Amino acid sequence: MRAIKTSTGIDITLDGDLLAVVETLFQEVTVRHELARTFEDMMREIQHLADQLSPDELRAYFIESLFLNTVTYENERLGALLKKLPDDDV
Repeated sequence: MRAIKTSTGIDITLDGDLLAVVETLFQEVTVRHELARTFEDMMREIQHLADQLSPDELRAYFIESLFLNTVTYENERLGALLKKLPDDDV
């Protein structure tokens, strides 16, 4: 399997696991900056990673990202709706 590197040199194996990429981004950008990272810091790192992907890899990770974000959005919406229901309806 192929790997790409973060700007700090950490390898990310490209095995279709979007959560591994997200976790590495969290560790290398958010934790490394002690939660004081900016939007630009994260976008710069994401761009650095995307620049190393082939068009097919970009497509696969984009599809996985949309799926994950759609499920997260649906769960947040359903959670908000459930909070609005009276306790005896749940």
